[in-house]
Amino acid sequence: MQLEKMEKIVIEAVAKLEKLKVEGSLGAELSWCWFSFKNDHNSEGLVQKGQETLAVFQAAREKSARAVSKKLVEDLEKVIALN
Repeated sequence: MQLEKMEKIVIEAVAKLEKLKVEGSLGAELSWCWFSFKNDHNSEGLVQKGQETLAVFQAAREKSARAVSKKLVEDLEKVIALN
């Protein structure tokens, strides 16, 4: 997957986390892991925080299917499937 497309997905995910008002700093951590990945191409942190974000999104979708778009969930799954 191209870095530009991945970056767009991560930015959308961070924005959605902020909109969902998720407790803690998951959005900031995901953003930090993205910039770290861009610099060193080590996907470990990005995958870990991506999985945590995915779990939050899936829980939100269980409560309300409109809370998080199915496309965003699928795109985030592609990003974290880096390994």
